[in-house]
Amino acid sequence: MKRLSLSLPACALSLALAACSSNPPPPAWQTTARSGLDAAAIAWLEGRDAVEAAEFGRARAALARTGQPGLVARAELHRCALRVATLDFGPCTGFSALAVDAAPDDAAYARYLSNAPLPGDAERLPPAHRAALLAADAATALQHVDDPVTRLVAAGAALQRGQASPALQRLAADTASEQGWSRPLLAWLMVQQRAALAAGDTATVERLQRRIDTVAPRAR
Repeated sequence: MKRLSLSLPACALSLALAACSSNPPPPAWQTTARSGLDAAAIAWLEGRDAVEAAEFGRARAALARTGQPGLVARAELHRCALRVATLDFGPCTGFSALAVDAAPDDAAYARYLSNAPLPGDAERLPPAHRAALLAADAATALQHVDDPVTRLVAAGAALQRGQASPALQRLAADTASEQGWSRPLLAWLMVQQRAALAAGDTATVERLQRRIDTVAPRAR
């Protein structure tokens, strides 16, 4: 399975669990944690909640065996970032419970995800997120970001800040569509549809509804 990246601090989805080098081979707990987080991420983006919960639990258990709460906190932060990627803006309770042991960069990233940054947090963010946060239009900053998950997380954070332009909405929906990730696709199609409805653009509302029904057919 291709490893996803969220542009989290340090080594992103590799979690900077101990080191970012592949030599010597990593301990078994690192391999288990990475594979579990990758599988959980794909399951969440595809809308398979039971699989996501099981795979995340497997990864979290592997991290817990190290006795390092900061590593578990980073995994919880990774999970919360994926929620933001799908416009699920609930509190990041898993990370909050472990925040006292989190690395400063992770704490800054968590505040960014919850739209509660402190002065100086922007400098601690990964480059793509810092650029999106500081740009007049996040779409301009994100259109050349290669990693689709990073793009979706940053787009979700921008929406939460009230800065999701029509261009950003299109970029996020297109990103999710290209990857076949139904959960963020539906979320962004609904954002676009609400905007079209508010503008009285009936044709666009109907076109978006056809796309929504293709992804999640309604009961007849």
